[in-house]
Amino acid sequence: MSEPVKVLGERRAFAPLLTVEGIQVRYGAIQALRGVSLQVGKGEMVALIGANGAGKTSTLRAVSGMLKASAGRITLEGKDTTSLKAHQLVPRGMAHAPEGRGIFPNLTVVENLELGAYLRKDTAQVLQDMEKGFTLFPVLKERRRQLAGTLSGGEQQMLAIARALLSKPQLLLLDEPSLGLAPQVTETIFRTLREVNATGVSVLLVEQNAHLALNAAHYGYVLETGEVVMAGPGKALLDSPEVRRAYLGE
Repeated sequence: MSEPVKVLGERRAFAPLLTVEGIQVRYGAIQALRGVSLQVGKGEMVALIGANGAGKTSTLRAVSGMLKASAGRITLEGKDTTSLKAHQLVPRGMAHAPEGRGIFPNLTVVENLELGAYLRKDTAQVLQDMEKGFTLFPVLKERRRQLAGTLSGGEQQMLAIARALLSKPQLLLLDEPSLGLAPQVTETIFRTLREVNATGVSVLLVEQNAHLALNAAHYGYVLETGEVVMAGPGKALLDSPEVRRAYLGE
């Protein structure tokens, strides 16, 4: 029997957008998720933290249709999306920038961005939104004709986020955006994420840097061995002695 989730503090009221109820995920005989439940509200940034192998990436993949949940239910704006594949969720307003960035190295920056908008028919607006992406990440404008594979790790991460935003998501899933990046680049990316979130885009963020993630997030969940063990506002989790000991190295 699972221990009850320890909840710290009061959650701000956001209209519900994503609801995940008791999802389970298996890789063959290995059970990666053991009944994960969480919520993301409209305009809310939510962080998932936990050790390697806790189930954070599996949670994102199940939400975005890259993995099939063996049990449980996922809804987006009240509509059941549990059995939908990734390509069916993009037109419903979900974008996923995976761990490892998933850019196309042999295409230019602009060509990668155009692929982010492949479902859209509003060409003029797409160009405007591309310019917004260049405003968020000016270095991409300088590199727009460059092959994506020749960009630095930080620039590739910026491209992955800008490409995801070109699908006009209401929910952006981000997996380890700071992985392998210099602190200054990480700071730029998180500052931009706050700006994106402030425009009304909801964010579900998996991040190894628990301090950064919880500082940025309205709400957070702590995962251990495929289960949510703790939840609360970002600041409340940051102040928790258990979280500080386990994830902030104190």
